[in-house]
Amino acid sequence: MAFKVGLLGLGTVGLGTVEILSDPAQRHPLVQELVIHKVGVRSLDKPRDPRIPKEILTTDLESIVTDPDIDIVIEVMGGLEPARSLMLKAIQHKKHVVTANKAAIAKFGDEIFTAATEAGVHVLLEAAVGGGIPVIAPIKQSLCSNRIRTVTGIINGTTNYILTRMQLEGGDFAEILADAQKLGYAEADPTADVDGLDAADKIAILASLAFGGRIKLPEVYCEGIRHVSAIEIGYAEKLGFVIKLLAIAKRKASEEELEVRVHPTLVPKAHPLASVNDVYNAILIEGDPVGQVMFFGRGAGAGPTASAVVADVLNIAALLKTDLSELAGQPPILDPLIACAHQHYCAIAPMSDLYTRFYARFLTRDYPGVIGKIGTCFGDHEVSLESVVQAGFRDGAAEIVVVTHEVQEGNFRNALKEIEEMKEIEKVASVLRVL
Repeated sequence: MAFKVGLLGLGTVGLGTVEILSDPAQRHPLVQELVIHKVGVRSLDKPRDPRIPKEILTTDLESIVTDPDIDIVIEVMGGLEPARSLMLKAIQHKKHVVTANKAAIAKFGDEIFTAATEAGVHVLLEAAVGGGIPVIAPIKQSLCSNRIRTVTGIINGTTNYILTRMQLEGGDFAEILADAQKLGYAEADPTADVDGLDAADKIAILASLAFGGRIKLPEVYCEGIRHVSAIEIGYAEKLGFVIKLLAIAKRKASEEELEVRVHPTLVPKAHPLASVNDVYNAILIEGDPVGQVMFFGRGAGAGPTASAVVADVLNIAALLKTDLSELAGQPPILDPLIACAHQHYCAIAPMSDLYTRFYARFLTRDYPGVIGKIGTCFGDHEVSLESVVQAGFRDGAAEIVVVTHEVQEGNFRNALKEIEEMKEIEKVASVLRVL
């Protein structure tokens, strides 16, 4: 039995997918049963890989998602439209969908999965988070007996590369970003990466799967790395931390609300995520009773992402091969371990309710008792300090660095407002969360 595949997009990931499907030797035997039936491209004039017959190329993308001969549609175009519309059209025509499009899933997942459930088809998205790192299938299947407590990830390679370079070289954000753009690690417009938007899309997807409910993307707190300077990198080093852009989804045992957030964070050097450097990604999951498990690998690129795409295609092909429900004249039954069937939205806790540790750096006038006044103000707002360091002078001002114990963010922010208004304070130079 051969399963016919329609491929939307022939960029980096699309070509990687073709390479796998065109070379089934020493792979799972089911790869031999997958046939690329049509490939949607923007132009027919562009030179193509000789393994792709010209007769299967088309610029009519809708003809792929409506073709009655195609069993599975692979969407690797990226972007919101026409990707969303094409996926919905494919679902309407009872086709299973595999996608690597985290932005479309994060924004339109409720619409897409509702349509898929009604149509009795699967939408699989392993490649949408973490490239080739298997994390979505393990959350759905291998860890499904657990109560997931926390998902913490370094899930954007561009920002991790920049922060690693800043840590190793002591350079500033702007110059290393420019270098990363020259090397191809950062886009010409790096906004989605450096402002945390890409990571927010991904943690919204992971939180939805881990906690069994839909996530409203605008409710995900998002803070990027533009304000992280070499000064903060240096102080973090002295205090025993490294700075990483973390994406965190968390639920406490006694609460229904989730924390879902993206922000630069001081990570203790002994923490498993502290040694994840360069363009690598890692996702640390804490569950009951499994404890901690971590998934690590390359989070992007043709090979890793195509690996995840084809794995999803194989999962669907296996279901099609063994599903006898349609042959018996019954409606198709979706596998509950891989289908995204939940309907309700998760309640997201406001950031002011978050409990975490903080790092703050103040530039102060060198007045007697300034450290005491800062400490008293924090104490008045129930903010306990773990350490206070007067680090010297910078630009004519005394520099004071504090690290708090775990405190409520709302209390910390209220204290910070009062401290900013003190005559002794020239500037709150930096504030970062601490893992």
